[in-house]
Amino acid sequence: MIDIIPTEEQIESLLGETAMQAWNDLIGFIELHYEYEPVWDEGGKYGIWEVKYRKSGKTLCSFYVKNGQFTVLVILGKAERESFELSHKEFSSEINELYTNTRQYHDGKWLWINVFDMSLIEDIKRLIVIKKKPKRKV
Repeated sequence: MIDIIPTEEQIESLLGETAMQAWNDLIGFIELHYEYEPVWDEGGKYGIWEVKYRKSGKTLCSFYVKNGQFTVLVILGKAERESFELSHKEFSSEINELYTNTRQYHDGKWLWINVFDMSLIEDIKRLIVIKKKPKRKV
């Protein structure tokens, strides 16, 4: 965990205006519909900073801040994969291709989604809802 959480200005200066709009939309969605706490850390090889939304030791999703973009990591276990596969037609071709080409691990499929703008935001929200039903109505 890092001692000083980056400010919105620091994040925006790294992401840029277009990616920041997507960032704010997703963060707002999670904070409105879920009761998960953001846990900040250094991003290591995946980005400058990382923020995981965690509750009771379980991670909903993770965000990795980079220059000009951020990456969202959503891990789909067996039940979530089945839900995705039943509803895959609701997702964009980019997300379907990513899902198809993502290796299956013992704990699920790790979907690493690079975000530059708003184009995949609704898909990512649907993936998060598949991962965990929201406490507050979407």
